[in-house]
Amino acid sequence: MKKIILLLAVLGTQLFSGCREHAEPVVVVDFWALGREGEVVRQLVPEFERTHPGIKVKVQQIPWSAAHEKLLTAFAGRVMPDVFQLGNTWLPEFVALKAIHPLGEQVSRSNDLPLDDFFSGIVDSNRVETRLYGIPWYVDTRVLFYRKDLLTQAGFDRPPATWEEWMDMMEHVKRLDSARYALLIPMNEWQLPVILGLQLGAHLLKDNNCRGDFESPEFRQAFRFYREIYRRELAPALAESQIANLYQEFANSYFSMFITGPWNIGEFRHRLPAELQEQWATAPMPAPMAGTAGLSLAGGASLALSAASAKKAEAWQWIEFLSRSEQQAAFYRLSGDLPVRRSAWQDEILAADDKAAAFRQQLEAVVSLPRIPEWERIASRLAIALERAIRDGASDDEVLSELDRDVDRILEKRRWLLEHRS
Repeated sequence: MKKIILLLAVLGTQLFSGCREHAEPVVVVDFWALGREGEVVRQLVPEFERTHPGIKVKVQQIPWSAAHEKLLTAFAGRVMPDVFQLGNTWLPEFVALKAIHPLGEQVSRSNDLPLDDFFSGIVDSNRVETRLYGIPWYVDTRVLFYRKDLLTQAGFDRPPATWEEWMDMMEHVKRLDSARYALLIPMNEWQLPVILGLQLGAHLLKDNNCRGDFESPEFRQAFRFYREIYRRELAPALAESQIANLYQEFANSYFSMFITGPWNIGEFRHRLPAELQEQWATAPMPAPMAGTAGLSLAGGASLALSAASAKKAEAWQWIEFLSRSEQQAAFYRLSGDLPVRRSAWQDEILAADDKAAAFRQQLEAVVSLPRIPEWERIASRLAIALERAIRDGASDDEVLSELDRDVDRILEKRRWLLEHRS
């Protein structure tokens, strides 16, 4: 009996030892995702873990409102996650902090990430001084949302293609009812005048992004067009906070056109009454003139790899997985976020979505904002200047020269650092 017990004990030890020798080590990749993306991306984790045995992904959802501060705090405390979602306008700041690992080498070795399948304007927004620091995850840009029935009443059977057509159309829509407006553009939103300026070739900043360039002829021309909309009372002089329910106002015909992003496709479908669902549509941005591009902004969020991560190989596999066409399409179905890869737009649901078609077209003509960490502060100053111009009636010269002075002050440290870099 003793011999049998001893034999079983030896066999048990050998079996346990064998299991231990062949067990796959588990590496846990920490991933911070923001807002709703953090909620829905969890549904993609099981497929990744099934196809990547030995790697687990731990998702932490961070509210957008707290994300920037939390990421900076994590960097300062040296507790950054391995992979994190990053808004495109935040990327230069984290590059300057050396918080992000450049990804050019990983992309060049990958068979799953041909960059020519990505919308080039979005990829460019992830480059800083020619180096690629983020992989675009989903994309947004701004297009024209409009009421087909109101444009038809005003005598138009299609959306505007040029600025001239756009202004003419807005005039005709305004004549339908002087108490209503053709366009809603909250006067403290900086995006429209920036889009108009970029369409005309304005650079916004000059001297190696060290000084403001809002007094340039190109931005001046765009600014005049923007102000003319208010001068002719084609848009209400309201700030964003003064618009209680834009969906209801759109349904009430208070305005006929609105420039916004893909997040409002779902909102319009959900919040507008059933009888209006066939009466609203989307269109690419009007161009300054026939034969020119109606550019818009390259926005969205990207996936970044922490420079401090000790699991870069495993973390990269998670980024690579999320960037594949099939996962981009799956993520669209879960979140409504638009794919950044052209091949993912062949997904049958997305390809059949007539409201998304304008975004597909617009994404071929998007440009990046200046890729510097100070852009968020500059955008805030621009919003203040716009509101002052519309509310107080300050002249173009006053507004733009003051804006350039403010921007020069914001960029003072940047100039000093560049001058002393050598």
